[in-house]
Amino acid sequence: MKMTKGAKLAIIAIIATTVIGIASLTVYIVQSRQQLPVLGEPGHHAGSFAFMNQDGRTLTEKDVAGKVTVVEYFFTTCPGICKQMNRNLDRVYKEFRNNPDFMILSHTVDPEMDSVPVLHAYAATIDALGGNWQFLTGNKDTLYRMAREEYLLSVEDSGKKGTEEDFIHTQYVCLVDGERRLRGFYDATDSASVGKMIEDAKILISD
Repeated sequence: MKMTKGAKLAIIAIIATTVIGIASLTVYIVQSRQQLPVLGEPGHHAGSFAFMNQDGRTLTEKDVAGKVTVVEYFFTTCPGICKQMNRNLDRVYKEFRNNPDFMILSHTVDPEMDSVPVLHAYAATIDALGGNWQFLTGNKDTLYRMAREEYLLSVEDSGKKGTEEDFIHTQYVCLVDGERRLRGFYDATDSASVGKMIEDAKILISD
């Protein structure tokens, strides 16, 4: 059957629309990657660490090499924002729980209370015993130094640094790329902010 002129024009229009759509999507993806900033002073990378996880295993920076990570600071007995933070991070965990290139690192700010057994029990209550969500404890000074100096997290300080009264708390989490560069800060109590973090994490994983 001979194709009419109108049919030919319609096919050409469809092809053109498809090509334009693909080109636009490509440009959007490229621009998104370019627009995701690298934060901190030039050359800043989150440093080395060695903390104990909820299973009693020592976790270091080598365990997250090449992975996109979300860094959180919380405590299991928190009566306030931590519950909302971890409800929202559960969304993130479920999104990436089977992805070997992603991990959540939840550090306690109360290591005296949050022992390995306590963290294990806490992880179990929120069904987060998979390997992609790690709950970490260790030396308080080291935990706090990592928050302030390595992850540059905005923290609320109570008491003098390095003392028993020193206490930090923040609703913000940090997105770190596979090279340990800081790529974004997000309000973990805000659903929209967490949604943005999920999309940014996907960009970094696919990069």
